[in-house]
Amino acid sequence: MTIKPREIQASRSKGTLSIIWQDGHQSVYRFEDLRAACPCAECQGTHETSDAAAEDSLDLNLPLRSEAATKLESLEQVGNYALQITWQDGHRFGIYTWEYLRSLSPSDEHTGSGEGDG
Repeated sequence: MTIKPREIQASRSKGTLSIIWQDGHQSVYRFEDLRAACPCAECQGTHETSDAAAEDSLDLNLPLRSEAATKLESLEQVGNYALQITWQDGHRFGIYTWEYLRSLSPSDEHTGSGEGDG
């Protein structure tokens, strides 16, 4: 069974997305990291192409993004399984499932350990 969020908050001033999961685990993601981990076919395709190109040459291609690419425009829940993030550069194709978001979370961030009901 997939663990679902209990609370989701985005802070444009801090540039972070915070999720408190049903099991009490807290994940804090930087917008830059979420954009870099975008699961859409367009973004994931560039990584595959870069890997293949790196094998064939000594050149390394690193796609550069504008500042707007890592600024949050909006968040929408997709069904009962994911978030869709729209970035200020118009990119909105990544569907971040709960499972995927949890897998991106550092394992040492927890809430409630010794703070009451945990």
